[in-house]
Amino acid sequence: MRRWDGLVDKYLSECGSRGLAESTIAMRERELGRFGGWLKRRRPRVRLEDVDSELVVRYVSTRAAFRSRATVAGVVSELRCMGEFLVREGVWLSSPLRWMRGPKLDPRQKLPKRLGTGQLDRIWNAARNRPRDYARHQALCVLAILYGTGLRRGELQRLNVDDWDRDGGVLEIDGRKTGRVRRVAVGAGVWRCIEAYLPHRHNLLEKTQRLEEPALLVNRTGKRLSAYAISRLVRRLGESVGVRGVTLHQFRHSCASHLLEAGATLPQVQKVLGHAAIGSTVRYVAISDPARGEAMKLHPINGFLVDPQDRKAS
Repeated sequence: MRRWDGLVDKYLSECGSRGLAESTIAMRERELGRFGGWLKRRRPRVRLEDVDSELVVRYVSTRAAFRSRATVAGVVSELRCMGEFLVREGVWLSSPLRWMRGPKLDPRQKLPKRLGTGQLDRIWNAARNRPRDYARHQALCVLAILYGTGLRRGELQRLNVDDWDRDGGVLEIDGRKTGRVRRVAVGAGVWRCIEAYLPHRHNLLEKTQRLEEPALLVNRTGKRLSAYAISRLVRRLGESVGVRGVTLHQFRHSCASHLLEAGATLPQVQKVLGHAAIGSTVRYVAISDPARGEAMKLHPINGFLVDPQDRKAS
């Protein structure tokens, strides 16, 4: 087991070279650290080469106590990825985790929490009422991109000016999270918000003598706006109009569900959000499915419950 720490470091370095987000790598490091510590405490001592499926199941059972199925599924997924790495390194001939399934997850157990149109309207008004020009235009730009494209927080924070194609009205999103770069077309309203913000950004960078800064969103000192600062901005906008606990991911959920309600197809929404599998997009059907409303309009009971006077008139 002395080799474990070195192998974990090498695996995490490989994950970093593939462009995975720092938060993802940190999560994997924590989980693999727990597993390695658990193995080192086994008596009699266990060689890494002798770890089998039975031992892995025993570990997973210790992580499953009082935890959700999603958490257990995540544990199995992290260990499975490490198992494939150990096979490539020649430590294991085959991974005991390759065919091990995590608990079956029901996407309806944890429905996405979205913002209502009334709440969105109040948050937009809060951004419009910011007293300073730069702060107002930046806030409107942030809200427009979040709600208009469904970007994740990290994707928004890492946007550069060069990622914006004003002629095509397209944002190019990096692949740090998914491993795939994607291009998202924006609507006319988002286009206007971005273009209205850019002159104010240029003036601020000129004032701070940081015209070489590539970031789209910058703070008052001309440096890239941090992910925390973006979250704080959105949260405070919500709090100022009585909408508590607003998160950036709620804008992503709102974008997806409202697109479906407007008639967009699941594959279209999948491409906008950058989901690798459509199964990740299907869960939004549970909170916004226009097909259900259209189907109920065809129900025969609608004819039975027509007012008799209306029936005679028709």
